[in-house]
Amino acid sequence: MPNARLPLTAPALRRALISGARRVIAGRDLLNRINVFPVADGDTGNNLAHTLGSLLNGALSRRSRHIGELLKRIGDDAIDGARGNSGAILAQFLHGVAEHARAQPELDAATLAASVRHGAANARAALAHPVEGTILSVINAFADALEEAAAASADGDPRPGFVSALARARAALAYTPQQMALLQKAGVVDAGAQGFVDLLEGIAEFVDGGPRALRMHGAGIAANEGCGGHGHAADHADPAIPALHETVDPLRRWCSECLLVGENLPRDRLREALEAIGADSLVLAGGATRLRVHAHVGAPQMLFDACARFGAVEGMKADDMLAQQRSIERVQRVAVVTDSAADLPEELAEHYGLHVVPVRVSIDGRDYLDKTGLATAEFYRRMAVSADLPRTSQPPPGDFRRAFEFLLGHRAQVLYVGLSRAVSGTLQSGEQAAGRADDSGSRRVQVFDTFNAAGGQALLAWRAAELAADGIELAAIVAELERLRPLTLTWAMARDISHAVRGGRIPPWATPLVRFTGLTPIAKIKPEGRLGVSGGVFAKAGAPEAFARYIARRAPRSQRWRAIVGHCDARADGERLLQALRRRLDLEQVWLVETGPALGAHAGRGALLVSLQPVPGAI
Repeated sequence: MPNARLPLTAPALRRALISGARRVIAGRDLLNRINVFPVADGDTGNNLAHTLGSLLNGALSRRSRHIGELLKRIGDDAIDGARGNSGAILAQFLHGVAEHARAQPELDAATLAASVRHGAANARAALAHPVEGTILSVINAFADALEEAAAASADGDPRPGFVSALARARAALAYTPQQMALLQKAGVVDAGAQGFVDLLEGIAEFVDGGPRALRMHGAGIAANEGCGGHGHAADHADPAIPALHETVDPLRRWCSECLLVGENLPRDRLREALEAIGADSLVLAGGATRLRVHAHVGAPQMLFDACARFGAVEGMKADDMLAQQRSIERVQRVAVVTDSAADLPEELAEHYGLHVVPVRVSIDGRDYLDKTGLATAEFYRRMAVSADLPRTSQPPPGDFRRAFEFLLGHRAQVLYVGLSRAVSGTLQSGEQAAGRADDSGSRRVQVFDTFNAAGGQALLAWRAAELAADGIELAAIVAELERLRPLTLTWAMARDISHAVRGGRIPPWATPLVRFTGLTPIAKIKPEGRLGVSGGVFAKAGAPEAFARYIARRAPRSQRWRAIVGHCDARADGERLLQALRRRLDLEQVWLVETGPALGAHAGRGALLVSLQPVPGAI
């Protein structure tokens, strides 16, 4: 746009959008703080930053000579990378702009205005129930002003129209509290609308300063700089955010998303199917072959299953908005994250505000989010009748990064207490995400390898969260975990080894040996974090009690313990095991949980697990 002959060219548009995206990313913490609609879950800034980050890493990272080609890439990348309600709306706006301009090598004022109008209409159509006083209102005001300027333009120059349209967008942003009582009560403008104006402000910087604007701030502008004098949300710094449970239906607590891929995707039928399951805040962004689906639901898997009837479901994610708000409301410096390989009791996770990133579970040809999209009990039910071996896989780095970035918006530091590196790539995935979420080099995100899994991993995460809640510094928390790591012990007993044999973890010759001798093998997590056979017991009906005797002989009798007893679809046996352990060990704090697929997929139904850790201060 600057120093360029008319009309608007692809290189100029690319650089202008880079400037705009960087401004939104730099100001995301402020957007998180003013986020009250549709729910006060404090992540609008992160969602918009992620959406635009997908453009910076995709379409905007490559040069293009053709406006239509550039915009098509932008539209596709935005749909694939969209996150959250505002992110999906912005993605649909960009997709609509691209759809209208795809045949244009360049853009003059009239074509730009028509493309933006098409994008605005598409963004509004993406919502089942559009609401004024949001990003939609500001986009519409921007489109109106561009059309008026284009009609009055004598030479087709898009720059004067953009300047007047930006002024109209600022005014529309300032008016959003008058359009929505929730915003007025909180004393803020709409966060998604503010993000859109930030995008335009960044573009305006490029219009005014050319490439110098890209160099001047690089990837960041201080979040509190705002756009002084333009009705920026910095005028509303540190607002009092209403408690989430006052604005969120607890029956629709899951902010769920996926990418739906297919041919001639029926948007209207899909919307009807999702509304039939009670989906709220529904956004369908995309076109006939790719749709980003966003909704607030009571059960994420219902949304994924409904979408699967129309195409292939990819990129599933589900965030518990109530848990997010509880985390925001906690007054502590360090947030603790673990993954769903940890058999963490729900009561502990809720009490301490522990965030859990789900591993992926594949069964019967479908992928699921462990314990979120697929309950553990349902996993074992399907496992019992499935002809195929269930599989688990690590969460993609993006899942960890989403959790880390959300928490860094409200906490000074984050500690990820992860599944043993020796048995899974989950920890490495978390490390990759930590490096990207904490690119300042300040080590705000640390990753701790538990050398453990299941209950052992959960015990270490529990202790970390307990210390964080007491206000202990991150370095001291990590030091305590390092001390406890070799003292945290985990054993597993497989009642039926056929599943492990099918999976190649136990040699086939072991099956007849176990069958004819009555030996029930026992494995232990070794100091280096691997699960290996450590012995066995000759017992059938009395296997839980024999397992308890085996553990008691190997655990110091004078020690007081925290314990997590896990079972794989064998609750009665788990209760017997727990009772037998109580008779032999000093168990001060103990939980009985259903072991998740991360180990259950390999140990098989009927397996029992025991994890022990010394009670704090009892050594």
